[in-house]
Amino acid sequence: MKTSLQTEPEIRQRIWMELQRATQDRHHEWRTPVLATVSADGLPQARSVVLRHADAKLATLQIYTDGRSPKVAELAFKPALMLAFWSKRLNWQLRVKASVSVQHSGPEVDAVWARVSQSHAAGDYLSARAPGDLLQSAADDAEPALASSPSPSHNLAIITAQVQSIDWLELSREGHRRAVFQAEAWEWRVA
Repeated sequence: MKTSLQTEPEIRQRIWMELQRATQDRHHEWRTPVLATVSADGLPQARSVVLRHADAKLATLQIYTDGRSPKVAELAFKPALMLAFWSKRLNWQLRVKASVSVQHSGPEVDAVWARVSQSHAAGDYLSARAPGDLLQSAADDAEPALASSPSPSHNLAIITAQVQSIDWLELSREGHRRAVFQAEAWEWRVA
C-alpha cells in the first residue's frame, strides 16, 4: 500500500515520528533494527539492537550496550555504522548511515543508569563476564555472574549515532518509491 505522503517534509517528519514511537512502543517494528559495523579485520558484522532514543532536531539515534561488547571495539576501530529497519505495516525499509560516539561515563550515562538500574535489564550491564567471553560449558551461562561488590559498577555505555543519511524505500504494488535524505538535502532515487 502506497502512503499518501508526497513531499520531502512529509516523509521526513513521518520517518522521525515512527523512529520516536519505536523508542516507546515495545511492539513497534523499528524497535529492534539491525546494526552493522566493520570489524578490525575489515569484515562486516551485524546484530539486532534495541533503539532507545530518537531526536529529530539533533538527527541522533541512541542504543544502550555493554561497554565491553565487540560492537564497541568495532566502533572504536571505525566510528561509523549502518542501521537497517523494516516495517511490514508501512512496507518501508530504512537504511540509516551514521557517524558514532560511545559514552562510557558522564552525566548522560549516569542518568540512563539511574533508570535502567531499577529495571529487569540492570543485570545486562552488571555481569562480571563481557559479551562474547568464552564459557567452559553451557551451564556456566545459566545464571549470569554478577559483579560481587555491594554496589557493583555497571558496564552500560550509550552509542549515539549522528545521522548522515537516511535511505527510505517504500514498497507498493502501485510502484516502489525511494529517496535519500542527507542533512537538509534530499533526492528521489530509482527504487
